[in-house]
Amino acid sequence: MIAVTFALPAESSAFIRSLKDVKRDGTTVRGQLEYQTSNIERPRSEILVLHTGVGGKECENRLRDFLRGTQPELLITSGFCGGTNDELHPGDLIIAENASNPELLEKARAILPAAIVGRIHSADRIIDPAADRYAIGREQQAIVVDMETETIARICAEKSIPALALQVVSDSPVAPLPAPPDVLFDLEKQRTDFFLLLGHIARNPPSAIHLAEFSKQIAVAKAKLADALCAVISAL
Repeated sequence: MIAVTFALPAESSAFIRSLKDVKRDGTTVRGQLEYQTSNIERPRSEILVLHTGVGGKECENRLRDFLRGTQPELLITSGFCGGTNDELHPGDLIIAENASNPELLEKARAILPAAIVGRIHSADRIIDPAADRYAIGREQQAIVVDMETETIARICAEKSIPALALQVVSDSPVAPLPAPPDVLFDLEKQRTDFFLLLGHIARNPPSAIHLAEFSKQIAVAKAKLADALCAVISAL
């Protein structure tokens, strides 16, 4: 069984649509990934998707609970990340070298030659604005930032579970978030406060256009990530 983690269902939806015989249970989704081979047979891989929540603390709690009853043969930590430099753009695939098993890293590089390999930094907050992104890049030598990947990699190392970190860029200094982080997501509630979001739009009408453009941008990034995950899993 292969485990794939995402922070939120909003990140995993395109990948889950690729699975057969999907069964949902709380924060987890179980299914089968069917793939082509040179033979007539169409083998399947058993996939278990875990939604870890946003942030290191929530992620650690959910992942440790998950691993008490499950021992995957490998784990892919996936989802959205933010770029820390102007060279990265939404939809760029990232393989995090500091959160990946070296053997899996090399295999993923061969399968996804267009993916960018570099360091990821997991912060304790959503990093914004651009000046803070640049600072994280310099201080942590990281090309992207998220809030969960390093926690997942640490726990996988403790449990001797081979891990691969495959992310997609959702935003960057040249393609910023469409609203302040605390408007987009409430870390304590682990969801978007839509009353707060609507209030922000009412006070800043142009933000509605930015949010619509961001939504399209995210849809493309999710689809690209789903395709990459399917390609990697099918070839491993």
